[in-house]
Amino acid sequence: MNLLGNIRTWNRVRQTRNELYGLSNRELNDLGIARGDIPFIAKRAART
Repeated sequence: MNLLGNIRTWNRVRQTRNELYGLSNRELNDLGIARGDIPFIAKRAART
């Protein structure tokens, strides 16, 4: 992967992570996500 691709991937991970951290615990629970799982979910989502 080239530098530009790495930057785009990193930005998608960061953006997804920030959006998920902005949700309340109740909203995360409704989605079936634990707060501790957010980094893993953000990395996985950036690959798709």
